[in-house]
Amino acid sequence: MLEDMKRFAIYYIIIGVGVLVCSYLQVTFWTLAAKRQARRIRLLFFKASLRQNIGWFDVNPAGELSTRLADDVDKIENGIGDKVGILFQLTAQTIACIVIGFYYGWLLTLVILATSPLIAIAAAAMDWVSKESTVQEQAAYAEAGGVAEEVLSAIRTVIAFGGQSKECERYNSKLEKAKKHGIKKGTISGLAMGSVMLVIFLSYALGFWFGSGIVLKQYLPELHQDFTTGRMLIVFFSILIASFSFGQAGPAVNDLATARGAAHFVFNLIERVPEIDIESEEGEKPSHVTGKIEFKDVHFQYPSRPDVKVLQGLNLEVDVGKTVALVGSSGCGKSTTVQLIQRFYDAVSGSVLLDGRNLTSLNVRWLRSQVGIVSQEPVLFATTIAENIRYGRDGVTDEEIEKAAKEANAHSFIDNLPDKYETLVGSRGAQLSGGQKQRIAIARALVHSPKVLLLDEATSALDTESEQSVQDALEKASHGRTTIVIAHRLTTVQNADLIVAIKDGQASEQGTHGELMKLDGLYASLVKKQMKKESKHNTNAAADSESDDDEEEELEKEMQLQRTMSQKKSDMSRRVLSVSSTQNETVNVEANGDKKEESEKADSVGFLELLSWNSQEWYLIMFGCFGSLIVGGSQPAFAVVFSKILSTFISCNEETMRTNANFWSGMFVVIAVGMFFATTLERLMFSIAGERLTERVRMNAFKAYLRQDIHFFDDPKNGTGALTTRLSVDANAIQGATGPQLGGLFNALANLGVGIVIAFVYSWVLTLAILAFAPFIGIAGFIEMKVFRGGGTKDKESFEESGKIAAESISNIRTVQGLGKEKLFYELYAKTSDAPYQKEVKMTQGLGITFGLSQGIIFFAYAALFYLGAYLIASPDRPEALALDFEGMMITFSAVIFGAMSLGQATSFAPNYQKGSAAAAMIKKLIETEPLIDAYSNDGTTLAKYEANIEFKDTVFHYPTRPSVRVLKHLSVSVEPGQTLALVGSSGCGKSTTVQLIERFYDVDEGVVNVAGHDVKSLNVAWLRTQIGLVSQEPILFDRSIEENIKYGANHREVSMEEVKEAAVKANIHEFITSLPDGYATRVGDKGTQLSGGQKQRVAIARAMVRNPQILLLDEATSALDSESESVVQQALDNASKGRTTVVIAHRLSTVRNADKIAVIRHGHVTEEGTHDNLMAQKGFYYKLQNIQKLQE
Repeated sequence: MLEDMKRFAIYYIIIGVGVLVCSYLQVTFWTLAAKRQARRIRLLFFKASLRQNIGWFDVNPAGELSTRLADDVDKIENGIGDKVGILFQLTAQTIACIVIGFYYGWLLTLVILATSPLIAIAAAAMDWVSKESTVQEQAAYAEAGGVAEEVLSAIRTVIAFGGQSKECERYNSKLEKAKKHGIKKGTISGLAMGSVMLVIFLSYALGFWFGSGIVLKQYLPELHQDFTTGRMLIVFFSILIASFSFGQAGPAVNDLATARGAAHFVFNLIERVPEIDIESEEGEKPSHVTGKIEFKDVHFQYPSRPDVKVLQGLNLEVDVGKTVALVGSSGCGKSTTVQLIQRFYDAVSGSVLLDGRNLTSLNVRWLRSQVGIVSQEPVLFATTIAENIRYGRDGVTDEEIEKAAKEANAHSFIDNLPDKYETLVGSRGAQLSGGQKQRIAIARALVHSPKVLLLDEATSALDTESEQSVQDALEKASHGRTTIVIAHRLTTVQNADLIVAIKDGQASEQGTHGELMKLDGLYASLVKKQMKKESKHNTNAAADSESDDDEEEELEKEMQLQRTMSQKKSDMSRRVLSVSSTQNETVNVEANGDKKEESEKADSVGFLELLSWNSQEWYLIMFGCFGSLIVGGSQPAFAVVFSKILSTFISCNEETMRTNANFWSGMFVVIAVGMFFATTLERLMFSIAGERLTERVRMNAFKAYLRQDIHFFDDPKNGTGALTTRLSVDANAIQGATGPQLGGLFNALANLGVGIVIAFVYSWVLTLAILAFAPFIGIAGFIEMKVFRGGGTKDKESFEESGKIAAESISNIRTVQGLGKEKLFYELYAKTSDAPYQKEVKMTQGLGITFGLSQGIIFFAYAALFYLGAYLIASPDRPEALALDFEGMMITFSAVIFGAMSLGQATSFAPNYQKGSAAAAMIKKLIETEPLIDAYSNDGTTLAKYEANIEFKDTVFHYPTRPSVRVLKHLSVSVEPGQTLALVGSSGCGKSTTVQLIERFYDVDEGVVNVAGHDVKSLNVAWLRTQIGLVSQEPILFDRSIEENIKYGANHREVSMEEVKEAAVKANIHEFITSLPDGYATRVGDKGTQLSGGQKQRVAIARAMVRNPQILLLDEATSALDSESESVVQQALDNASKGRTTVVIAHRLSTVRNADKIAVIRHGHVTEEGTHDNLMAQKGFYYKLQNIQKLQE
């Protein structure tokens, strides 16, 4: 016997070496293939996202795409690769075992396999439900991710209007849907897996019961003349191994089903060819372009609002090299024409022509390369100023960048920054003022040098001092180019070659300024309305006209001299950075900072503390652990029953054999029933507990994000894309490290503990020998199940940087496509995701080696332990006290080996505990962090009655991200209750900063800001903000209905529909809203893209009106309005200001002449202060600004 066992031990060692090598090859190469496929899918998905036409984005929220890019592709990767190899392995193993079973005992094999349809039905049900639930769950999480991205990208608006609670409710409603689908998936999965275990153990009972009858020749003896106990054991073990193989395939099949669900949307988008295809090489690419534009009977409505016709037979002709101005009320279709020229949309009927060629016949990418645009709300990307300008044209040099900046009057403020052109502008340019952003956007357009120039309110955000020089630069840039100007300020277009007045989507009048004034039609009425506003100033200005002329002439000469000198200045000698290298360096620096900070955070949460996060579900955890204990104890029970049955068949007594076979087969039935209920209970309880925890963690993390002050969001590493990725990744990691982790622990402890006790009872020597291998077998089981469940090499946090790029480019898709930079962002995304990919590839080699060792070590253990067991049974040299029989050896061996394997398998069912602990530490720190300016705090004074005066006393301030640049330098200014204070000055002088300090987005470094006689630091933050109404220069609307956007102005109370309509009437938007098919229920689209700039601005004004605030902050509140609307809205704002303390920031000085006090801010402090008449009499800087504006008009 020992010699035979020695030979078999050698066979085991040879098999183990073969398994080691083959396992390494299987896992390594399948995993590498999966990672390469996932990378290609990720890149293709991102590329396809950038490829889609704007009409598609109108009806598909951009925020969802970033979430799907992060989560869905990971699920696809998790379901392919080594999973396919494992399925091949287990399928081959199952088929081989069944063939062997049929060869040695076809009848018994058939009987046992008769139960397989039940297993197949349960597995198919689990597969189908998992796939469907995954699709629904991912869709819900994508919606939640879309909400998070929308809110975090508009965080200033949310904070200003106290919308944190409302946004949390909206986010939570999406999570609730995802939780229900997740629980549904867990419930069906538990029932299906419980049914599988029930059927498998019942098939064991049936096999032994029926097999013993065949051996005893009680059943169909004529069919099995030579069926021995040995053959029966071969059949049973073959089917047993086949059953285990089938069971082990469960996770792989489940992941494959999940991957199929996730792939549905991803592959559909990749394969979708948009109607307007930027990637297509089709279409003409004329070698020569003159730039003639024609609109012929163009009809158009937006895809998201098919019932609202925007253009209704527009006819327009723009001759080569001419400047055509489009004027008219907001929403009349002016900006739509710009989008049709860029071919963001195609006309429903009629045609748009370039040089006589229909735009639909031209290559899309080529067409957009011929068009330059400066839009009303410029979008800058989270990189340096130089790179933002460089986006205007490929291959542009530093000298050309600086030249364009000088022409756009941006060089002086850039040169004053510490990092100059290498200054990071922040997400969407948040670190710059509106005027500074506009000037950089203009520089970007100027460096483009296009054939057709589109200026959509290009100077709306500029101060008077800058506007004239920039207007000159734009007029110079338009020479020799076909230029279309959209302007509400009609004085800026009076010199246009052709002015077209648009009404109701048609060109109602065309001609020069003089011709249209003679017509006395629509254009003349718009001009008269604007002139009427200026008339109040004419009388005052007349007295100063004589001296004005001299001053204007002197100032104009000075400005001309400045322009001449700026063009002759030697270029800056600066290091040249390509687009990709600059971005990469920025990304790498931020990534290193991230990793350093995360490593500091992720080391403090222990298992018990982590477990307490699930404490609300203690009863679910308790029942789940109870199920785990039963499942864990069933393995040693199976080992005992199995060994007893083996010893039964060694007995020669037929009657005893029959009796024992019946009894132990009955024990299998008991274990089967117990396994069904325990497995179902365990999976169901942990599924509910896990989904609730995930929902709660996401909710609390999102709430904690919204609690942070603006400084937190200014930090480059806290970009919108990074924060939304963390919301998803960290919550999932924590879920895996709590409930399921505990269940696996109880399962393993019960399994191994009971197994060791049983084993020591039968043979302590063999048990100790087995335990020497137990750590290796446990590690082997861990690695094996890690591979089965797709863990091991995925480090989602490494993809945060590429996630930022994806989120930023997709959310600003109009700018990306307008600049034709899809390829650049694709290449940038590919580069930033390459390092994590290479890291994963290296880790895959290590996983392959460890998996190979894990598979081989079991065979080496078999060789040693079976030989030792044979020695204890048969060797004459063994001590008598250590003697062992066959039954004892099998019980000892089976009990400990199954326990050791389950120890590894059970702990690997949860995602990496260390990752969960690190994620929990980060979330914990986030939740426990109390920002310096805490909107959730109840601290601070709230005033029942107060006089709303505002005072800045010797205020010094710098932005936290630019500590070396002081924005305010001992600023002192005040406004009395009910009065209006106007702040004027150059872009970047600190005007908008004062608004942010009143809102308490930041705290001052020195000095004090008083509201109602109290330092704002002593007032309750949330209460303070409810007293303030804000209308900003670039209003942000949410992807909700118009009604909901207006109600957003008063989140602290219920707002009636009557109040909404009243506010809309005041903002001159009510008639437009009621003309829409859905009225106030009309959705405004992502960031309000379904409305024109003027319409968005008026909705934002209505939002401020409904708040009925004591303090009104107007930061260029009418900059985007046309003349027809502006006077009405200005009157509404004037009325709204009555009885309220109002701070107005304006570049258009005509809007602030009636202010009670005007303060001129230069270089961070007040240089002049008084009424309009007082300041004009002083003939200082304000006087000069007025004269520059008078020249323009």
